[in-house]
Amino acid sequence: MRWIKMDHEIPRKMKVAVLNEPYDIEIKEVNVPELGPHDVLVQMLAVGVCGSDVHYYAHGSVGEFVVEAPLILGHECAGKVAAVGSDVTHFKPGDRVAVEPGVPCGTCEYCKTGKYNLCPDVVFLATPPVDGAFTEYLKHPEDYLFHIPDTLSYEQATLNEPLSVGIQACRRANIQPGSSVVIMGMGPVGLMTVVAAKAFGATQIIVSDMEQNRLDEALKLGATTTINVKDEDVNQRINELTQQHGVDYAIETAGNQIALRSALAALKNGGTLAAVGLAQEADNPLNIPFITNHEINLVGIFRYANTYDTGIQILSHTDADLNSMFTHQYPLSETKAAMERARTDKSGSLKVIVYPNGIEAAKL
Repeated sequence: MRWIKMDHEIPRKMKVAVLNEPYDIEIKEVNVPELGPHDVLVQMLAVGVCGSDVHYYAHGSVGEFVVEAPLILGHECAGKVAAVGSDVTHFKPGDRVAVEPGVPCGTCEYCKTGKYNLCPDVVFLATPPVDGAFTEYLKHPEDYLFHIPDTLSYEQATLNEPLSVGIQACRRANIQPGSSVVIMGMGPVGLMTVVAAKAFGATQIIVSDMEQNRLDEALKLGATTTINVKDEDVNQRINELTQQHGVDYAIETAGNQIALRSALAALKNGGTLAAVGLAQEADNPLNIPFITNHEINLVGIFRYANTYDTGIQILSHTDADLNSMFTHQYPLSETKAAMERARTDKSGSLKVIVYPNGIEAAKL
């Protein structure tokens, strides 16, 4: 195996943040991974804390995925190429890259038809038993790395992961220019879905949440109207805004039954509901007669496929205030504090960023 190195020496050891069990994160030193011929070694410079990271941290599982051994979390990540394998052709040391965290098998029927997010053998960062990106260096196949322009910061590039979920939702729902959409749930995925919906041409973007700071953030990102569910009846307000017609599209990102039913009820005849949020309840009945009688289209959203290039273009050209998303910053040594912030401060935190090689390194 041949390594082409950067202008600094790559160490033999690196620091990682390991989840040993719920609420127990330890900083350890491990070997820097060896590269295969098509692998790239990426110096991790910014990693966003995702809701799934927090759920693994607090509960040790997300749905059917259970942490059964020490695990490195983190999958919303960007960095700089440190070394490349002998057969890598598209990247060189020093390149700035965003990391698509899911690597599919490439041979199954889903991969061959472009639906690789449904690949049963996908290897996805920070999904047990696969380690993630809270590490100083990450080995990743070149096919799932994407160049980012100098105008896009590493922090902004981490947003491409939740934005990709929004792009997948907009594509599957077939959002059209000039349309109306309601997005329920203004966590990071919901907020980035606002950016995606605007990029797809939606002109009326209504959002709902119970946290006012997240609704305020949605306005900065392109939402046209906000509804605080603590103060207003969502569907009554949507009816007022649409002259009783309903919206063309509803995207539910909160993952609860009430929001999902409200999203369904918000649609006009022939509208489309995109279900993004992972509901905890396995039994989540919808109003089938309503769906049938109003010819509602229902699409499920699981991760994303073929979105990263599009996402980088959107992030690079949007007029949204992306930097307002970043509310808290932590070095790798304080990963536990970062997780606690994201877990306990839903009112004050939007996107928490961990810097595996230090905050200053991400500015270079």
